[in-house]
Amino acid sequence: MSPQPDPRHDIDGDVYVSPRHLASTTGTGDPALAPLLDLGWDLQHDDLGNVYVHAPDRRIRLGYLSEGEDDGLWRINAYTDPFGQPTWGACFNDRCPTEFVHAFTTALAAAYEQGPDTYLARPVPGAEEHDPFLAVVPLLAQGWQVDRPRWGVFAVQAPDSHAALEFTTGDLDPEAELSTRDARWQLWAGESVDRPTWYATASTDTPVALLTAVTQCVADPAPLPRWRQDTYSYIKGMAQLTPILPPQPPAPTPLDVQRAGASRRPAALPAPSVPRWSTTSRPALPGPRR
Repeated sequence: MSPQPDPRHDIDGDVYVSPRHLASTTGTGDPALAPLLDLGWDLQHDDLGNVYVHAPDRRIRLGYLSEGEDDGLWRINAYTDPFGQPTWGACFNDRCPTEFVHAFTTALAAAYEQGPDTYLARPVPGAEEHDPFLAVVPLLAQGWQVDRPRWGVFAVQAPDSHAALEFTTGDLDPEAELSTRDARWQLWAGESVDRPTWYATASTDTPVALLTAVTQCVADPAPLPRWRQDTYSYIKGMAQLTPILPPQPPAPTPLDVQRAGASRRPAALPAPSVPRWSTTSRPALPGPRR
């Protein structure tokens, strides 16, 4: 059985969705924007309602494209030269669980505070902190299985076969990596890679720390809270829904039991008495009837 979050905290939902990769978007982007806005990044809107967030040095840009040309809702690009081509890019579509995007932006905020050597760090096979294999480890630890679904693609597949992380080998078109699903990394869930409910992509030079933050979040065995009536927020027919029960009152302590027993004990009746120096006698008891 999957562990459940602490019921003492406020939970935004009436069901838990498990496994969590079969959840979907919460329908709001605010939580995933928060880590960047908390650093003072610039927030702008266009006339269509799309949202753009820029790092102070303009080397990282995030677009929340609710009115974009395709289903790529979240597009994040980083630049060595603010006026040049992106060094790396990541995309999350409009059904991707918001928690996974939040994991990415949280790691991105931390990397930005450490500087360009961190948020522009390219993956290096065999390097202690930058080996691409590190992004796969959290999923393998939760029982995801190595797979070779197609020629030139290395993958790890979820135990239920409804999700996978794919790594494409060989040379790729840098521009296609930034604008299509033909990227080095692709994480998806749903019926198949050709018909995913949600997906996320990342280009070749995306820092391993950012990728690992997402796979750690996906691999977390804790279910995600959702509202049953919001069927867009989970993959219907695949996800397991478990009702969220209200928290139970805490078990009584021995002192609580003792106090409860004392409150139920009937009060003793006072014994009749006559003041010690009273001159009043008790009334005589009635004698036998004649």
